Amino acid sequence: MTTQRATRGVVFIHSVTPALQPHVEWALSGVLGYQVHIEWTDQPANPLYHRGEFSWTGEIGMGAMLASALNGWEHLRYEITEDATPTSEGGRWSHTPELGIFYAQTDLVGNVVVPENRIRAALEFADSDPVEMRRLLDLALGQAWDDELEPFRYAGAGAPVRWLHRVG
Repeated sequence: MTTQRATRGVVFIHSVTPALQPHVEWALSGVLGYQVHIEWTDQPANPLYHRGEFSWTGEIGMGAMLASALNGWEHLRYEITEDATPTSEGGRWSHTPELGIFYAQTDLVGNVVVPENRIRAALEFADSDPVEMRRLLDLALGQAWDDELEPFRYAGAGAPVRWLHRVG
C-alpha cells in the first residue's frame, strides 16, 4: 500500500450476537489482509447483543469493501467510516437489518455531503411542498439510519476512545 493511496477509518459494530462475533472479525480480516481483533463489550441498548469498534488502515475504497463484506447479516448494525485524503472523498456506510445499507460522501470533518444533483432533484420533486422537501432531504442525509442507530451509538458513549490521525 502506497501512502498516496492510504487512508484510515473506523468500523463501529453497534450490535452483534456473540455467535456472529468471530465471523465479523474473519470477514474484516479477509478484506483488510491482516488480523482483526475487536474488544467486544455488552450493548446496553439490548442485552442480547455486543458492540465493538476497530480502527483500520488500508487502500482508498476499503470502506466500501468492508461494508460489502458485512452487508445483510441478520441482527448486525454497523457503521464504517473512511477518511478523506488529498485525492479521495471520505465516506460513511450505515447498516441496519431493517433498512439495509446507506452510503454518504463525507467532508474532511465527517459531515455528510449531499451532491448538487440530489438537492436539485429534491427541489424539483417537492415543488412547493415543504413536507415532501423535508422527506427527500432526510432521505439524502440518511436520517432513518441515524434514528435507528442513535440508541446503539449512545450506548457506546462510555467506550474507549481511539484517537485517529489524518493520513496524507
